[in-house]
Amino acid sequence: MRNTRTFLASLAASMLLVAPVAAETELTVYTAVEAEDLKRYAEKFNESYPDIKINWVRDSTGIITAKLLAERDNPQADAIWGLAATSLLLLKSEGMLEPYAPVGVDKLDKKFVDGDNPPAWVGMDAWVASVCYNTVEAEKAGLKPPTSWKDLTDPMYAGHVIMPNPNSSGTGFLDVSSWLQMFGEEGGWEYMDALHDNIARYTHSGSKPCKLAAAGEIPIGISFAFRGAKSKAAGAPLEIIVPSEGVGWDMEASAIVAGTANPEAAQKLLDFSVTKEANEMYNSGYAVVAYPGVAKPVEHFPEGLLDAMIENDFEFAANNRDAILKEWQSRYDGKSEAK
Repeated sequence: MRNTRTFLASLAASMLLVAPVAAETELTVYTAVEAEDLKRYAEKFNESYPDIKINWVRDSTGIITAKLLAERDNPQADAIWGLAATSLLLLKSEGMLEPYAPVGVDKLDKKFVDGDNPPAWVGMDAWVASVCYNTVEAEKAGLKPPTSWKDLTDPMYAGHVIMPNPNSSGTGFLDVSSWLQMFGEEGGWEYMDALHDNIARYTHSGSKPCKLAAAGEIPIGISFAFRGAKSKAAGAPLEIIVPSEGVGWDMEASAIVAGTANPEAAQKLLDFSVTKEANEMYNSGYAVVAYPGVAKPVEHFPEGLLDAMIENDFEFAANNRDAILKEWQSRYDGKSEAK
């Protein structure tokens, strides 16, 4: 018995000398990145930071932006990963972002980095608008391929076009804000009035119109080019059309939420976001990335698309976002899918 007590006492004493295991930090990250990609980003991040667990909260751009604004006085997120730069500019103007210069940010293309020092947000990649045109379904319907945005207002396309709702989708918002820039405010709304006559419905996802066109459910989906290229590579009978007036675009970006209880873990996520390795991962989903020299040619990516990208006024889009969305909703929301 005495030996047993001696052993237990020695065991207890030795346990006191063992250093406590570091507690795992849980990082709540709001994102609009495609759900299928989030697991691989977390796995790669955890190779360098195994003690940080990412809890993703994923939804479309508009919904994530609205959620962040609603939580302004009681933030629930620690960081934002892959949200439209126009949304982050809005959040920055509301004082909701914690400035931070990630290690290695100086290696990125400057147009992907907020101009303040330290920056409030850092870009990851860019997505560009285009038209996904199903050649088989279009031929059945007796349609001809459009060559411009304004072509899509032709009565022959009535009921054959789907596009994203800008209140939900970043792709939808970049379409609307780019049309207002290209055609002027009055001309932009006149264009959308005419386009609305031909819209079958508005989706709450930016990739869905192209996915539906690829599946043959609709001849024409207004979406983004990489989604079209990916679907075409998988065998869909798609033509990816670059409208002659030019195309809107936006970038995915990341930031730290002001007031986070986990600032060091959030900084590590931002450090990871600017690495060459992370940018190589972005390139599997986007043709344009923030780290120069990383992007590889994308099969079926339409020629001339990068040259067609408009001189996007992000400040205009961010500063007028609320008014644009309210006006759009009052005019066109009746054709939106149920949420």
